[in-house]
Amino acid sequence: MSQRLCLIEDDPIMGESLQDRFTLEGFEVDWCPTAAEGERHLRRGGYAAVISDIRLPDRGGDALYLDLKGEGLLLPPFIFITGFGAIETAVRLLKEGASDFVTKPFDLDELVEKVRALAERHTPEAGDDAEAVLGIAPAMRRLESRLLRLARAGAGVLITGESGVGKEHAARYLHEAAAPGQPFVAVNCGALTETLLEAELFGHEKGAFTGADRARRGVFEQAQGGTLFLDEIGDMSPAMQVRLLRAIQERQVTRVGGETPIPVDIRLVSATHRDLRTMVEAGTFREDLYYRVNTVQVRIPPLRERPEDILWFAGRFLAEACAEQGREDLQALSNAAREALLGHDWPGNLRELRHAIERAVILSEGPQVGPADLLDDGAAAEAVEAEGHGLSDYLRRCERAHIVQALEANAGHMARTAESLGISRKNLWEKMKKLGLSAS
Repeated sequence: MSQRLCLIEDDPIMGESLQDRFTLEGFEVDWCPTAAEGERHLRRGGYAAVISDIRLPDRGGDALYLDLKGEGLLLPPFIFITGFGAIETAVRLLKEGASDFVTKPFDLDELVEKVRALAERHTPEAGDDAEAVLGIAPAMRRLESRLLRLARAGAGVLITGESGVGKEHAARYLHEAAAPGQPFVAVNCGALTETLLEAELFGHEKGAFTGADRARRGVFEQAQGGTLFLDEIGDMSPAMQVRLLRAIQERQVTRVGGETPIPVDIRLVSATHRDLRTMVEAGTFREDLYYRVNTVQVRIPPLRERPEDILWFAGRFLAEACAEQGREDLQALSNAAREALLGHDWPGNLRELRHAIERAVILSEGPQVGPADLLDDGAAAEAVEAEGHGLSDYLRRCERAHIVQALEANAGHMARTAESLGISRKNLWEKMKKLGLSAS
């Protein structure tokens, strides 16, 4: 499998030349003519190395690197292309963790060897933050590993967590690991009346009720061979619980108004923000159905319990929203905006965070998102007012998140973690003690 290389270069002649040469050398090259496009590619991840010019039309390559690094992303090795006048900038980038730089005009053979050596030492793995799907917090990395194990088992899975934490996202991750290419069908059990939910789940025959002018397959049939995701299963009525239990036990459904049972072969994944165990004790949720859907239960923690994920998801949502809105001029979150994000409780979790970022992309008038773009006026004013005296707390949180990510990437190995951070092992121990961290 060829290694992927991200090339960020605005000069069409140099960009094409480098792309052609590295393609001949066996690399898969993504050439990005702007920093904004480079950022979108880097957030998707999977690169063995990055070659970036420092001078770019929309944003400096150095600013791109430092901003992504400041968010806590574990980046692939960076090699910068610089003119003679920007050598001081390149040296500063080396101190910040960049791998190397070359000065124009440079020896192309020498650059190829530098990139090859770095790429061989850095093989992107599933553990890299750039490859994370559900988040970079330790709890979410453990959840990803658990879902991968469950994908091989085929057991019924119940996903619990507050509204907006990403339960459907986790269900899709499980599905893609278990049955890629097969259908994934989701239905919100709390959003439909009992009659509509019955027809949605099991389908109906023509003439089964007023308005049924044709036969329709239900979601059980639509998900044949794949995954059926029942969101908010705790909102289902007792009568519907009986029909669902029968369909799960018999692995067949009968359409509304029909008589012929239809066999179904699906993986069932359910989700709820309710406490089903308490509902069973109260008699509002069937105990036999509870055990059917709850072979294995996984909990997604709320965003406030995993602050490492806030800026990581914010960066991804920002890149997506900018692409959808055509805002190539919008480059990053300001420091005050990051402080506001980290200081907010996010009761609506990822759904609220995505909405805030989408709102900010619409309202922002400058090259950076400010706190007033993200939050209401009162919260934004507090963030701006606290920016000065809250800087130490902000830096402490950033440092903690960065060390946690490095420990995760190095499986808790202290020597390797210290080396990747560019500090001594003793210094790492001191920082971890101060921040309340352990290698585990």
